[in-house]
Amino acid sequence: MEGGVHEVDGSAFRECFSLAWRNPYVLRLAFSAGIGGLLFGYDTGVISGALLYIRDDFASVDKKTWLQESIVSTAVAGAIIGAAIGGWMNDRYGRKTSILVADFLFFAGAVIMASAPNPALLIVGRVFVGLGVGMASMTSPLYISEASPARIRGALVSTNGFLITGGQFLSYLINLAFTKAPGTWRWMLGVAALPALTQFILMLFLPESPRWLYRKRMEEEAEAILRKIYPANEVEGEVQALKESVEAEIQAEGSSEKINLIKLLKTKTVRRGLVAGVGLQVFQQFVGINTVMYYSPTIVQLAGFASNQTALALSLVTSGLNALGSIVSIYFIDRTGRKKLLIISLCGVVLSLGVLSAVFHETTSHSPSIGRQETAHFAAYSCPAYQSASATGWDCMKCLKASSPDCGFCASAVDKLYPGACLISNSTVKDLCHGENRLWYTRGCPSRFGWLALIGLALYIIFFSPGMGTVPWIVNSEIYPLRFRGVCGGIAATANWISNLIVAQSFLSLTEAIGTSWTFLIFGVISVIALFFVLICVPETKGLPIEEVEKMLEHRAARFRFWRKETDADGKDSNVTV
Repeated sequence: MEGGVHEVDGSAFRECFSLAWRNPYVLRLAFSAGIGGLLFGYDTGVISGALLYIRDDFASVDKKTWLQESIVSTAVAGAIIGAAIGGWMNDRYGRKTSILVADFLFFAGAVIMASAPNPALLIVGRVFVGLGVGMASMTSPLYISEASPARIRGALVSTNGFLITGGQFLSYLINLAFTKAPGTWRWMLGVAALPALTQFILMLFLPESPRWLYRKRMEEEAEAILRKIYPANEVEGEVQALKESVEAEIQAEGSSEKINLIKLLKTKTVRRGLVAGVGLQVFQQFVGINTVMYYSPTIVQLAGFASNQTALALSLVTSGLNALGSIVSIYFIDRTGRKKLLIISLCGVVLSLGVLSAVFHETTSHSPSIGRQETAHFAAYSCPAYQSASATGWDCMKCLKASSPDCGFCASAVDKLYPGACLISNSTVKDLCHGENRLWYTRGCPSRFGWLALIGLALYIIFFSPGMGTVPWIVNSEIYPLRFRGVCGGIAATANWISNLIVAQSFLSLTEAIGTSWTFLIFGVISVIALFFVLICVPETKGLPIEEVEKMLEHRAARFRFWRKETDADGKDSNVTV
């Protein structure tokens, strides 16, 4: 392959951090841009805790479920638009300008939400934040990728993934910190203005992406930045590779500005890159990650843990494991490679989802029975559906499915697995049940297998985060030709957010319609499909200069016989694993 391949081994991780001493400029670029990832994670995670207190302040939100859903989902809808606009803006006005605009949107959204006098203005603030999240989700990794030496590009882009998960973890801590403060949710949502303002100031003093500058014929500025990024003996090679890449694009297309969807699909390298990039972003969501991140307290309760405090505490653990997985990714991404990390990740995800599906099948098919004497003890509050039925074969799960009115399960005072009472579900009955030192269940039933669900959730996050959590963003930041990089990155990010919205909005409906066990089984089947997609359609880009990735895609098609080694034009084994 022309230009060769940069040899990459375990020293990439050590070299990444040794830059703090040898060339702090590169780390300054990476972490300044990475604050966008922190804001991305914080603003998507903070709403789960803030919503509890928003409902207390606004009676209309507490009474209307659609208002609660609107407050949560408008940010995702805004992110879809932000990602689409961000792709165009990145190519037209540059990466730096796009980050500055995203910061302004973050800051404006945080101020609007913190001062919102009514739900309508709160939703407006969420839309602003969503637009910023969508733009930052594709711009930050792109900027870091184009301003990083090839040898450690993966590790530096992974820092953006770490800051996203770190932002989610920080949001849970902030939620806990402000629970006793006056204004609670206003502080939770308003705090995001500080890192947005910090990044805006930092980015004012940082340069534009050198590759974007070169594309816009600002060669001297681009070369000056590259000399700060690369060692002196590598600069000329990088400049020459960049020059050849831009000239080849202009010669092939006849223009440096005309970009449309037809040209994207007709250009072989772009088409193959989009298949891999968009496919990874869609599968990242459809293997079920946001069901775990958005609904982990609910999942814990479905597994048989009744306490809200327990569910929230375990959610914090889940978020912490997600952040830890991002650190693991920083170490392995340039050591193991993108594709191998994806394969290991998906194999673990399939195993974890299998465990979760089996656990929930056991919890639903072996739930405690309803005891006549136990229910008679609370005769005045007995579930009407239970009273009107023959009550033969009733168990906890059947009780929780009763409606008009909804019913709950009051566990036995002796042992939660013994027969309990099926009662009307309201705050009075809940307090009555707790008053007798019994556990009250409305989401899931007591089970001896509940702890296995926690292990399944932990395994899922541990396997997902280092691979499927970060690699799709890394691949999308380096797989497209320079001329189309912003637009294609925007398309992929938009696909990610649309998939995010579909999965987040359908999870609870699926669990009600077909059960939690079958829902996780569906995610498991999708994960198997994703595994074969990675094996067949996703190339390995480890250690390749960005300009070399385009050449590799030019000669590469889908590998349906993925178990065979790929050979180059001379019949020799290729030095790039794909």
